[in-house]
Amino acid sequence: MKRWEKSHGTYKNIFINDDAWFGVTPEPVADKIAEHLADSTPKDKAILIDAFAGAGGNAIAFAKSGRWKRVYAIEKDPQVLACAKHNAEVYGVQDQISWHEGDCFEIIRHKLAETGEFGVIFASPPWGGPGYRTDSVFDLSKMQPYSLTDLLVPFQQLTPNVALYLPRTSDLRQLVKCNDGDQSLPVIHYCMEGASKARSSQL
Repeated sequence: MKRWEKSHGTYKNIFINDDAWFGVTPEPVADKIAEHLADSTPKDKAILIDAFAGAGGNAIAFAKSGRWKRVYAIEKDPQVLACAKHNAEVYGVQDQISWHEGDCFEIIRHKLAETGEFGVIFASPPWGGPGYRTDSVFDLSKMQPYSLTDLLVPFQQLTPNVALYLPRTSDLRQLVKCNDGDQSLPVIHYCMEGASKARSSQL
């Protein structure tokens, strides 16, 4: 377990283990995602589900925004979840987040099904797979362990309001094909200190 006092964004005094080290969204990016999602989501949606909470960076940002009646954060690794809970306490938002340990698809299906009418799902999935670091355009059907379809099909069974945090090289054509109807597809490219970090798309 590490107490992370070195700068990653601006996080200070948070707990994180080796498995979660590279999966934490930089704090300025997490705050911007929370701001953009708060502004773009219909006002009647008051529940935010963070499907891959990791060490809690995004869930904490959502809680800090004050936009959501409740934030539900799901993490399957108990050690990483313990880090996330501690980190929420560091930021003073522990009472605004409900934590769930386990598989996000099972928890959403069996424990959070009633939130669908009022819910938004945010997912920052693992980005594994061939070509993630080398391809100029990343094929989201090859993302591992969950492809784009693996994510969207179960999530959209609960709510049509799904936001994804994806590699910066993600194939936008694949996202457009998944978009509902003729609505425009918002895609935001996040950068920090001159470096491209990721893309976020709200379907």
